[in-house]
This record gives sequence, structure tokens and C-alpha cells, in this order.
Amino acid sequence: MREIRTAIDIDATPERVWEVLTDFEDYGAWNPFARITGQPNVGARPHVRLTPPNGRGMSFRPRVTAVEPNREFRWRGHLFVPGLFDGDHRFELEPLDGGAGTHFVHSEAFTGVLAGLLFRFVGDDTEAGFVAMNEALKRRAEEASAETGGDPAPNPSAE
Repeated sequence: MREIRTAIDIDATPERVWEVLTDFEDYGAWNPFARITGQPNVGARPHVRLTPPNGRGMSFRPRVTAVEPNREFRWRGHLFVPGLFDGDHRFELEPLDGGAGTHFVHSEAFTGVLAGLLFRFVGDDTEAGFVAMNEALKRRAEEASAETGGDPAPNPSAE
């Protein structure tokens, strides 16, 4: 198994970070790494396009495996067939400062017959993409939080 794990602290509530993270339609306005169409619902198969800063982009349709509003969003994708090169992608939100802030963890575990070989080609660029997305998410969530005085707006996907 190979893993990429990145993290960032965000001065916004987990609810605010979740709202920004799961508003896929707005990704084009702030997210330099990912474009997603679909819904953040368990079992859904959204269309995901990832474009690392210095790498070639790729599109795929993972299956959403976990959605815990304000805490975790997770999907699993495969290259061609399961077991060849699989990725378990996770977004985790942990409250900080009594819930006033968020520790955001963005990770992916790669498994499969080709995991070691392919990771050498995509690992560094993918990690750079995660970091770029984390920093952009921080800016967007903190900006949105400042505009509303820290109170999260209702998010239909969290219901």
C-alpha cells in the first residue's frame, strides 16, 4: 500500500468547511485540483476530474463509500478493474478550538497489483494537487466564514 496524507488547519467551523467541500457546482470558482459533478451520497458515482499542478489530468467515476456530514467524505476508485490500481480517497474534518476551527485531512491510500509502480509516476503530482486544494479550501471556507460571521449557511447535502 502507498499513501498520500496531507492536512491543514482552517479558521472556520466544520459545518462551513463541509458546505464548501460538498458544493461541487462551485468547485470551478476556487478549486485548482478537482472538478466533480454528482452528489455526495453513499453509493453515488460522481464524475471526478483531477488535474495536478504539474501532471496530466485524469477523469474517473469512483463510488462514494462514506458520507458523515461535517466529519467525513470518502470514495473508492479503480483503474480499469478492481485490484489493479485502486484508490481510497478521504476527506476528514476534525473540530478545533471547541468547534470554531477545523483540522482538515485529505488523504488517499493506493492498493493493487500496480500500486507501487504507478505511485512512482503519480505520487508527487497528486500530493501537490492535494496541497493546492487544501490551501484553496482554507481560503474559501475562511472567506465564507468571515462574510457570515462564522455561522454556516444551510447545506442541502448535509441533511
